Amino acid sequence: MTATRTTGDHVATAKGELTVHDVRIKDLGRCTHPSPVADLLGQHAMHFVGEADKVLIDDRLSSLGTNRRLIAEMPAFELAGPRNRIFYKPETVRAGIVTCGGLCPGLNNVLRGIVCELQNGYGITDVLGFRYGYEGMTRTFNHTPMVLNMGTVADVHKLGGTVLGTSRGMQDPAEMVDYLVAERINLMFVIGGDGSMRGAMSLSAEIEKRGLSIGVIGVPKTIDNDIEFIDRSFGFETAFAAGVEAINSAQTEARGMRNGIGLVKLMGRHSGFIACTAALATANVTAVLIPEVPLHTDGEHGLFAFLEKRLAKHGHATVVVAEGAGQHLCVGTKERDASGNLKLQDIGSVLKESITKHFDGLKNPVNLKYIDPSYHIRSVPASPSDAVYCWHMARNAVHAAMAGNTEMLIGRWHGRFVHVPMPLATRNRKRVDPTGDLWNSVIEATGQPVAFT
Repeated sequence: MTATRTTGDHVATAKGELTVHDVRIKDLGRCTHPSPVADLLGQHAMHFVGEADKVLIDDRLSSLGTNRRLIAEMPAFELAGPRNRIFYKPETVRAGIVTCGGLCPGLNNVLRGIVCELQNGYGITDVLGFRYGYEGMTRTFNHTPMVLNMGTVADVHKLGGTVLGTSRGMQDPAEMVDYLVAERINLMFVIGGDGSMRGAMSLSAEIEKRGLSIGVIGVPKTIDNDIEFIDRSFGFETAFAAGVEAINSAQTEARGMRNGIGLVKLMGRHSGFIACTAALATANVTAVLIPEVPLHTDGEHGLFAFLEKRLAKHGHATVVVAEGAGQHLCVGTKERDASGNLKLQDIGSVLKESITKHFDGLKNPVNLKYIDPSYHIRSVPASPSDAVYCWHMARNAVHAAMAGNTEMLIGRWHGRFVHVPMPLATRNRKRVDPTGDLWNSVIEATGQPVAFT
């Protein structure tokens, strides 16, 4: 980390002293003309950057100087990393690891990273992996734990999925704590998403009620990138890269036929981050449909009318839809899965049928190819970039655990790894802001309206 010292308008870094004059940008004069971007996207849909919107050179609270009262009143995350003093004696530690929820690229990388840091960083070799999610932390299912060491995890990072197996749904916290006590576990690492972290909070509450010193540390896993205060979740980059391949295939199919339409459904129950980023990476996508933005198919400003114009102009179109978009267009039940999530209907199949029916009614049939790569995407091994990211998440989780922290997860905020309390991370769900830069980028890249109304 670069050493810094702040005094007034000066920041001293390892690369020399910086002043406000060093970071001042030259301009050619006063801006007087209204931007046409406001007309393109709509005044209310566009967030314009003002001169006061700046990013601190050093964003640590310690850089603010000696005003302790000001520092204490500013909300800030603890910076992750090794501490010079730790809570546990390494020779007394027995750690447990569990993977929960749906599959995601990088699960095995995080698993291996935790084992590696425990052993190489702290000399801890007594580690158990609990099988099939929270099921493996009870006597009810009788799953035998997996002994984890550098031998058993040596090559797991080359595989997709999780070598521990996974499941959805919570088990009885009291029964799980009984199991941890019986197995002499005093560090518990939970790799999972929003529901898994809520389960970890229940586990932590039961541990606290009994006055036990068992730390519970989370490594957030969400392929949708929808956990708050996490700049980027592991596996997300791999997922949207695999999504790019599917979109490219759909575009090839669409261009090869008269009135060709390629329709791709990507992950995103509540948040359209994968759909947006994959579409931006491929370019030439006709329309992106996400849960955060209204979707209507009929009418002058609906999806069908937009596709009619695009087909007439270009002869082909590619549509990317997140799985949670347009659920009001689907007819289905209100069933929930074991984690309590509402079971989504297949919006891709609904759009395939309705688009085909619409153009048949116009006596202008389309050749539509529907691609749903969801299970392929979530099962692939992590990309090199995600693999490195998983390692940093894992090692910082171990550092946090050994320092005696609990009921927290490792996040990355403004490019730094930090400690995030689980109650805060699960309070809200991160979603694409319809007035924010990501969605505005999609609008500018596709030329589609802000919403199909």
